[in-house]
Formats: sequence, C-alpha cells, structure tokens
Amino acid sequence: MIVGTAGHIDHGKTALVKALTGTDADRLAEEKARGITIDLGFAYADLGGGTVTGFVDVPGHERLIHTMLAGAGGIDFALLVVAADDGVMPQTREHLAILDLLGSERGIVALTKADLAGPERRAEVKTEIRAALSGTGLAGAPIIAVSALTGEGIDTLSAALAAAEAETAARNDTGLLRFAVDRSFTLSGAGTVVTGMVLGGRVTLDDTVTVSPSGLVARVRGIHAQNRKAAEGLAGQRCALNLAGERVTKDAIRRGDVILAPPLHAPTDRIDATLHVLASEAKPIGTWFPVRLHSHATEVGARIVPLAGPLDAGTEGLVQLVLDRPIAATIGDRFILRDTSASRTIGGGRFLDLRPPARKRGTPERLNVLAASDNQDPAAALAALIELAPIELSAFLRDRGLGEQTLPRLLTDAGAEVVGDHAFSSAALHRLRASLTDTLSAFHAENPDLAGIGREKLRLSLKPRLAKPTFLTFLKAEAAAGRIVLDGAFLRLPGHVVRLTPADESLWQRIHPQLIGESRFRPPRVRDLVPLLGADERDVRRVLKLAQKLGQVHEIAHDHFFARTVVEEMADIVLDVAAETDDGWFTAPAFRDRVHNGRKVAIEILDFFDRLGLTLRRGDLRRINPHRSDLFSR
Repeated sequence: MIVGTAGHIDHGKTALVKALTGTDADRLAEEKARGITIDLGFAYADLGGGTVTGFVDVPGHERLIHTMLAGAGGIDFALLVVAADDGVMPQTREHLAILDLLGSERGIVALTKADLAGPERRAEVKTEIRAALSGTGLAGAPIIAVSALTGEGIDTLSAALAAAEAETAARNDTGLLRFAVDRSFTLSGAGTVVTGMVLGGRVTLDDTVTVSPSGLVARVRGIHAQNRKAAEGLAGQRCALNLAGERVTKDAIRRGDVILAPPLHAPTDRIDATLHVLASEAKPIGTWFPVRLHSHATEVGARIVPLAGPLDAGTEGLVQLVLDRPIAATIGDRFILRDTSASRTIGGGRFLDLRPPARKRGTPERLNVLAASDNQDPAAALAALIELAPIELSAFLRDRGLGEQTLPRLLTDAGAEVVGDHAFSSAALHRLRASLTDTLSAFHAENPDLAGIGREKLRLSLKPRLAKPTFLTFLKAEAAAGRIVLDGAFLRLPGHVVRLTPADESLWQRIHPQLIGESRFRPPRVRDLVPLLGADERDVRRVLKLAQKLGQVHEIAHDHFFARTVVEEMADIVLDVAAETDDGWFTAPAFRDRVHNGRKVAIEILDFFDRLGLTLRRGDLRRINPHRSDLFSR
C-alpha cells in the first residue's frame, strides 16, 4: 500500500512519517535548513502485517503544490494531517480538494501536535475537520490525535494503517507496463536511475521499455520495489529502475515522463475528458481558458475547450484539453487543473479519449462517443462504443494500457464480433451486411450490363466506411459465406449474371480462342481479327466492348483486347519480375523477355498497369505499388 500525506505547511507531516517509519523523508540539505519539505520524500516500513507500506511525504507550501501533485496521483490511502494548534488551513482545503478530484475515498486524518491542545481545542478542530471532509470522498474518515513529540496516538495510527494495508486489494497487473517517473538521477556504479510509481502491469529485469513521450529505448538492468531489491515491480508499488541504453542519461529522462511497454508508446497533445470545476472558481470556464495540467508526475500547459458551453463553478462537463506538448497518457487517468500562476486549483477529472478530432468536437455523435467511453470497465466501454461505430481493437487496447492477452475475455464480455482489427456489435455487423447487399443490388439495377462494382468504389459507398485492410477481410468473409462473389477486380451478388444476345455470344465464342493459347501475350487487334473471323469490324469491336463490361477482357490499348485470365497472369509476372530485383525497380525489357513480346506491346501492357495503379513509374523504371498489389489477386 502507498500512503500519501497531505496538509498545510508545518503541520508535522514529515515528523509524523518519521515517527511511523523511523525514516526522515526530508532528504535535501535545504529542507533540513528550512524545516519544510521542498521535494517529494519517501519512507518505508512494515507496520506489522508482514508487508512493506510506502509513504510519500509531499510539500504543503502553496508554491510547491505542483510537487505535491507529482506524488498524489498513485496513492492508495490518504493521510491528511491537520495540526491541533492551527486547525484547518488554506492548503489543508486545497490538498483535500485535490485528493477528492483524484478519487481518494480511503484515508485517515491525523490530528498532529496533539500535545499543544487540550480537550476543548481538540474537539473544536475535529468539528472543523468534519465540516471540511463533508461532501468529499473522505467524509467519515477516522480522526486520530497524535503527537510525534510525546508518541501519543502513534501506535493507534500505525495499527489503523496496518489494518488498511490488509484491506488493500492488489492492483490489476494484467495490463502492460506504465511507470510514472518523479525523479531521475545518476547513481555511482549503477548509472541512470529513475524512481516512481508502477501505474499498471509489471516490470522485470532485462525488459526493453520505451520512455514516453520522447521515444527513448532503454533496458531495465536493476529494480528496487518498495525500497527492496527485487526481480520485478508490480502495479501499485513504488520502484526504482536502473536503466541502460544508448542516450539514456539522467537528463534524457525527466519528471513527468512515463516508462512504458513499447506497444503503449503513442503520445498525444489533445485529449477529451470529463472536468469537475471546483465551487471556489469565481468565473465560468470558457473556450481556450489557459491552465496547467497535472497528471501523475506530468505537468504541462493546456487550453480548455468546453464541449457543451461554459462550465460554471461547482459543475461538471465534457471538455477538450489542447496541450502545449505531447504527453504519455491512458484513458481513465485522473488529472488536476491549476491556473497558470500556480495560485489555485481549478478542478480535475478523468481522460476519456486520447485521439479526439480538432473539428466537430462537440457534435451529438462525438458526445455519444464520450458518454460511451466514460466507463472504467473496459468491457462495458467497448460494448457501448461498438453500438455507435466499429472500434479499432489495437488502438482500444493501447489507449487503455491493456495487453493482447486480455482481448478474448474482453470481446466475450462486450458481446463483440471481430472483422480484421475492428470490433462490431452484432447489430452493426448485420447493418453493414445489409448495406453491402443493398448497394450491390442498386448498382446491378442501374448497370445491368456491367459484371459488378469495383472494390474501392464499393468501400467508399458503404456505411460505416471501413479501412482498406478491414474492408478486404470483410469482403473475403462475405465471399466465403456465399453472400457475394469476388470476380477479379469486381464484386457482384451471386445471382447477378450478364448475358450476351445469341448472335453476340456466337461471335464472342469465335473471338475468345484468338485471345488465349500460345499467342495470348500478343493477341490480334480488332482490325486483325476481322479477316480471321470474316466479321464486320464494328461488330467485333462492339462485342469486345460488351465482353469488357462483363469482365471477360481488358482493353490494354486502343482496339487491343486481352483476356481477363491473361491480364491476371501478366500481373503475376510483373509482381515476380519486381521481386527478383534487389530494390524492387524493374525495366520494360525485363518484363518483355518474360512474356516473349515486342517492346511496343510490352510497354502498352505496363502503361495499362500504370493507369490502374498496380505499378508506379519513374523514367524507364517501374515498381509495384504496395497499396494496389492485390488488384488482381485471385
């Protein structure tokens, strides 16, 4: 369990931690000289339950609240300190407000310096404390009078903390590693060391990790968990990590960075969130309101854009946070907003979407997405989101810090169906299939003489519009189920057939043998077919045009038609020729030699592939377009 102290300056937080643990958390010479905590201090103790409890001692001074926030985000239990002689003070209230915004619901109030107050004063301060706690997550927290000087109440407080430790559930470590850095320094003989909180997952020796948002790659070569040497660090523990790697130095890693499992590295500078504005705010929060954002140990400038009008004091609403620079974040992370002069806390909330649009951010559709995201159970969030639109699963897992091993259970609990890398609700997948059938039916009705519709045209016609890889997976699944037919570069419904008239069919049966066989790579042109068939040139050309609409032939050049099967064969040859080169670039003669064709016809064929996008040309060289390489796939 991690216990975080909170309270006004000079109310005895550090002395209390020392009385409980025997460790002086003030580690800086300036802190000793001035008698106040300036930076985060840490202490550890076994309170009697056989486990190590960590204490985060934070500054109470108003100007050092940004440091307090660096240590408050990962605590399991709050230890609010109020001096019996002073009572509830301004920073007591601000620390309490911050704890409430961070979702703290477990804690104890230590009434310190009890030796300076008699029974009446203690009762008076307890009444003040009860009033301050009212309406917060810590309402009803026990108040224990203690004195670090005389030892009064220390054993009672220690026992209460040990009981809380026993009731603290282990954090879920099935996700991927997220480690919030609050210190970075160099240790003689070890190198670069960072300390902080394991927010999720686990870290083990020799893990390769990414420092975000910089993207620096490092290797974990040493771990101390809860102040003890360990082979791994788990979610909920304070750890020190000894990192190694190229360019890994104490100056390359800063407070606020997050050490991540590599798949989670995806910094963002725009976040949609829910924001609760404190009742102490004097004016409504309007568009482009400047603030300082704090999340775990991160601090960054930001602008607030309310999504449904200005937010009044004491209200809650949806906002977009536009950051001065990218940060590493996770959906569900809590944050605090303070004014730019660092004189007051404005409010706080939770992150809902790490990849929001910059435009149309307040539309009803977007608000519905955020309402669906506002669920801390990933399965419930996924179930709500797929009712609105297909969800990219890799992005869903990444932005919530989840590993792929959680996916099967997640899909089952959400009742989701998968197509490629996207999850659909059963109803949405049914609507997509209906849209596919309706679109093809309408196309066949309007174009009865065409064999089918092109893939890209169909993709752009369907709703919702799918990414190309997912769309191709969807089509293959529908074809395997017999609901559509993939006919070369075209698609059609199984029952759709275009037939020639008997006379045209008879002429086509005489033309077709001339386009296949040994001379298939150099078939006769229309004018050359006329004397071979003894037919009218206009009829030959018309039937070949109809055959092209039926998908039986392709017109490579003017009046030069190739059988569809031959074009597919030539496409395979082009792919093979390109694959045989070192860099993927090939020449027209290399293709000509494979098809044993003349230079002019070979260039006409390659020009045809250029027009379709199968190949990309640069001077006399060509290469395969990776985005269209499956154009003639069979």
